[in-house]
Amino acid sequence: MNRLERTQWLPKSLDEVWAFFSVAENLNRMTPEFLKFEIVSGADEPMFAGQIIEYRIEAIKGIKQRWITEITSCEPQRYFVDEQRMGPYRFWHHLHRFEIERKGVRMLDRVHYQLPFGPLGAFARMLFVKQRLKRIFDYRAHFMEMEFDADPAT
Repeated sequence: MNRLERTQWLPKSLDEVWAFFSVAENLNRMTPEFLKFEIVSGADEPMFAGQIIEYRIEAIKGIKQRWITEITSCEPQRYFVDEQRMGPYRFWHHLHRFEIERKGVRMLDRVHYQLPFGPLGAFARMLFVKQRLKRIFDYRAHFMEMEFDADPAT
């Protein structure tokens, strides 16, 4: 199992941060252009446990792919978890946690993931997937710096 973890402090209220993250349509704004990210369905209401959201992404350059996630748990203003139901990963579990800290919010992203195809998937991870995920989360961290005046991510 592979893991990617980032934390970032945002000098905003928990209400402001949650209002932004609980609207799936905001994913468009914080996703890099190279993914050609498009929400297909399921993002038309505020986040709730059991919500199914379908996207199209360009996981591999030139090839559009469906990615379906489910919000498997959600405690407003504390955390939510999205898990892949169909898409490029064999396993994808993404925890988003929000905690009040220093008159702002500490945001945690913790992703556990595994690629399909056994040793071939492990090779692909080392070759480009690990770096690509890093680029995606770097872009997101930079977006938070610009949009929310956030500290750099760690």
